Formats: sequence, structure tokens, C-alpha cells
Amino acid sequence: MIKVGDKIPQCILKVMGEDGPMEFDTSLAFKDKKVVLFAVPGAFTPTCSASHLPGFVTQYDALTAAGADLVVCLSVNDVFVMNAWGKSANAENICMLADGNAELTSAMGLDKDASKNQMGTRSKRYAMIIDNATLSYITIDELGLDTTSAEAILQHL
Repeated sequence: MIKVGDKIPQCILKVMGEDGPMEFDTSLAFKDKKVVLFAVPGAFTPTCSASHLPGFVTQYDALTAAGADLVVCLSVNDVFVMNAWGKSANAENICMLADGNAELTSAMGLDKDASKNQMGTRSKRYAMIIDNATLSYITIDELGLDTTSAEAILQHL
């Protein structure tokens, strides 16, 4: 599993642009930036939709005031689902990053097997701070949002 001090793996993922899906190169997008990245097991799932993403939407201004250049929500879903979920949550300031094949999730060792729930490979629920493409802080919640909420991550910026 990725640890503090490690570089974030370079992956080409997808985000929705004005004209459709666009490439998102982690090595370019995270270079020279402070990034708050939080990951959820699935778009439109109960805890993720009711609490996790809305918390980051509400705290966006506080996160950027505390130094975040970019706030990213990552899930192992396709770009169309991530875009629709972002729109439904009024998350226009949050980068809704689709890791459809779990490439980045797996490369960081943050994947989990959710096949017993018919969900295949998914991401663990985590939040991290990335400084110039290097991991400076990470926390994982097995249940709930005790350490991965926007309020909790604000304390580490």
C-alpha cells in the first residue's frame, strides 16, 4: 500500500469535460499542487451520497482557504456515472475523477473486493493530501467517516 513520502502513481484516468470525456494524467494534474483527494466505494451509494461527497461540497471553500489547489473525488466508476453523480450533488467545484478500471486504486494498493455485494473491485474509503504529486497524508475508514470526512481532512491541511 502507498505510504507517506511515496509518489502518486502516474495513471491516465477520465473526467468529464465540456465536450465529453477527457484524459486526466495524475502526474500532470498533481504536479506543483496541493491536492485533497478522497475516494469512495461507489457513486450514488448511501453513505457516499448522503454524507461523504456532500461534506466536501460544503467544505470546499474552507479546503481551498486552507491551501488546497484541487479537491478530487475518486471512485471506481465510469466517467458518465461520476459526472451524473457530481451534477446531482451540486459538486461543480469538485473534480469527479473516474478510475473505471481501478488502475490508480490498485496501483496504490487501496482496492477492495466488493464482489460479495455484486460490486466487483472497488476502492477503500480514504482521504489523502498530495503535495507536488507526493503523498503527505492518508487515512482510511473501514466503516463510517470518522477520519475521511472533509472536516477531518481540514485538520491536516
